[in-house]
Amino acid sequence: MASAPAASPAVLVVVVLVASLAAGGANAATFTITNRCSFTVWPAATPVGGGTQLNPGQTWTINVPAGTSSGRVWGRTGCSFDGAGRGRCATGDCGGALSCRLSGQPPLTLAEFTLGTSGGNRDFYNLSVIDGYNVAMSFSCSSGVTLTCRERSCPDAYQYPSDDSKLRSCNGNSNYRVVFCP
Repeated sequence: MASAPAASPAVLVVVVLVASLAAGGANAATFTITNRCSFTVWPAATPVGGGTQLNPGQTWTINVPAGTSSGRVWGRTGCSFDGAGRGRCATGDCGGALSCRLSGQPPLTLAEFTLGTSGGNRDFYNLSVIDGYNVAMSFSCSSGVTLTCRERSCPDAYQYPSDDSKLRSCNGNSNYRVVFCP
């Protein structure tokens, strides 16, 4: 019985590299977050991004890598941090950290996303005020509609957990835009 020839290490490296590059485009997305408010907003993002300070007119870009299936972005207000990134926010605080690893505390307006479902062909996104409302926000993907929430009772946002009519979809591998005070 003849055995199959063993693949050389170089061939295996090429196969792994090609597979990695092909997977690298799946679910990858860029989030552009802009503060159009007249006040400073401290956006936070989990599981990728952490958090930063955005003065009026500033933009923050987050590259969400392939394999990140879901996450959320929210604005924090009334924040004060020391040089080590420890402090507090009046709304949306995440355990007193500048770079969030936990979700924010209510009240907070949330932009939520799920990337690459249905075999990588569809992304899903929504706004939520289930945990309260703290700052006006719009959320859109490059191939979908813009959702906007300027008040607690905004019609584009989830108001309660089973409010499924608010979920939107767009093409997989889309890029996203979050705007505070649209």
